[in-house]
Amino acid sequence: MDSAILLDSYGRKLVDELQANARLSVAELSRRIGLSATAVTERLKQMEESGIIESYAAQIDREALGLEVMAFIRMSCAGQSYHRLIDYLQSLEEVRECHHLTGGDDLLLKVTTHDMAHLEALIEALLPYGTPTTSLVLSSPVPHRPYAASGKLATVAPKTRQLRRFQRG
Repeated sequence: MDSAILLDSYGRKLVDELQANARLSVAELSRRIGLSATAVTERLKQMEESGIIESYAAQIDREALGLEVMAFIRMSCAGQSYHRLIDYLQSLEEVRECHHLTGGDDLLLKVTTHDMAHLEALIEALLPYGTPTTSLVLSSPVPHRPYAASGKLATVAPKTRQLRRFQRG
């Protein structure tokens, strides 16, 4: 089903509610968005099948799990190493996210480790694939936040060009 149809006003309310608390019951979601429980159940199923809802997950405090160090590693690698590196990264539990980039670096990795020695070992393990550049995370003043269900970002707007008209005297 077309995502535009599923993301009508009810669908957007549903997305907002799930991002705030994915553990809400269908009955509670139904009450909050103003649809029947049957309609909410069907809408959830359709949103899952279409890929709008990718998963339901809990956010866990990494430090509570003993993962004291978080870092970003930018990787530059030669063409022949790229696919081997991607395969290797898939096997590393330390890699939380991996993004293919434009610009001077090829990949951006978000990693977590128990301590600095573990991070050093991870960096050394990446060396055969290319050049890693590491930045340690000191704090996260803006943690993970949900997407605006509207899909619009309203806090910063591009400046519009104003044409100046000059009058001749």
